[in-house]
Amino acid sequence: MAERTQFVAYLIYSSFLTGFVYPVVSHWFWATDGWATAFRVDNGFLFGSGVIDFAGSGVVHMVGGVAGLWGALIEGPRIGRFDSSGRSVALRDHNATLVVLGTFILWFGWYGFNPGSFNKISGFYTSGNHYGQWSAVGRTAVTTTLAGCTSALTTLFGKWILTSHWDVTDFCSGLLGGFAAITAGCSVVEPWAAIFCGFVAALVLISCNKLAEKVKYDDPLGAAQLHGGCGAWGVIFTALFASEKYVREVYPSRPVRYGLFMGGGGRLLAAHIIQILVIVGWVSATMGTLFYFLHKFGHLRVSADDEMADMDLTRQGRLAYVDHDEDESQKQGFK
Repeated sequence: MAERTQFVAYLIYSSFLTGFVYPVVSHWFWATDGWATAFRVDNGFLFGSGVIDFAGSGVVHMVGGVAGLWGALIEGPRIGRFDSSGRSVALRDHNATLVVLGTFILWFGWYGFNPGSFNKISGFYTSGNHYGQWSAVGRTAVTTTLAGCTSALTTLFGKWILTSHWDVTDFCSGLLGGFAAITAGCSVVEPWAAIFCGFVAALVLISCNKLAEKVKYDDPLGAAQLHGGCGAWGVIFTALFASEKYVREVYPSRPVRYGLFMGGGGRLLAAHIIQILVIVGWVSATMGTLFYFLHKFGHLRVSADDEMADMDLTRQGRLAYVDHDEDESQKQGFK
């Protein structure tokens, strides 16, 4: 929704999303009394399994991705994003250096996001394993790194095959897509499975971006494709590759349901499909409705004149960046 959204709309929808939409989903899948949580100690599990979404491929990333999808769809593409014949027009990047810097900051932060989702590190397991919680924390850091790096390299080379260009922003997007995908199962899958997760996440990201261009969907950050698409793949991936041994370690109070491809049957997969459908339905009903009314009452998108004149100047009252030519002209004015 960047580059054409009113500031008041940001305030309204971010407050509604974080104050109401996210907490409801978090309770469903993370609270000890949630109807689909893997942390219940009674028999109230969904399909006798509950959902394994350890750090939030569904709870965090899919919620944000689906919300962004509806916002961008209702708001419409940026002026000039598609030409009169409907072909995609690549708009100039804002600042590739800051994109890379932000990606490295997020990369570092993901180690707090995934391994940091354990509530403690210095605890021994009691389920027949002499390793302690620190082994799971370390394993989670490894799977997170492998998935992100595999996705980054696959996206970089995949886009080179398609376009014959090397683009550092493709590497950045691929890295974050891999991280979004592994976030659900980071604590319960083998390192080799994390590599597969990252590889498929890159294919999902590239495919979603191509589909977005075909349907004339404009998302400057690729949030719906990256967080929504890769997050959904991460939910499915966990239901396929969760290891019995690691599920017993991380979720000792739950019935042992693990990945379909690891011999655990289809109950966990069924629960995870329900999670995807519920998240899409809930976020669509809430955020889609909010964005519709913001648009209907004229509080969502800036005017075409403001958008073309530069929103930094027309809406924020000053330029965020000064081009070289403008800087030189200002210097000459002071002579």
